[in-house]
Amino acid sequence: MQGVSAAEAGDLQTAVQLFSQAIQILPQRASAYNNRAQALRLQGDTAGALEDLDQAITLSGDTGRTSCQALVQRGLLHRLACRDSEARADFEKAAALGSEFARQQAVVLNPYAALCNKMLSEVINQLRNPEISEMH
Repeated sequence: MQGVSAAEAGDLQTAVQLFSQAIQILPQRASAYNNRAQALRLQGDTAGALEDLDQAITLSGDTGRTSCQALVQRGLLHRLACRDSEARADFEKAAALGSEFARQQAVVLNPYAALCNKMLSEVINQLRNPEISEMH
């Protein structure tokens, strides 16, 4: 909890130190890796954050709240790095664990859904503006 308080206060270096101490004491606790990943990401250490998120997901066995949060965070990091297929896979897993945000992201990243949305938008525009479609 002290690590979370330090992170909320903007003291990311202390937060990382406290989360690292928690990991040394309880190395099998997935939430400590997840929390440290957040602080590392905020410090700009994306590689370190990804390592911790991988560990959090492994330790949580792809189940539960911690796994869901770690999958969403990792999905966002993949998305920022333009690794959309990895991001979509993480978002789909997190959606299966109950994350509505992840479900929405998975839909956005689904190429078939994007194509359907584009086609649907075109049909709706034609229905709204029939005079434009008659000109073509």
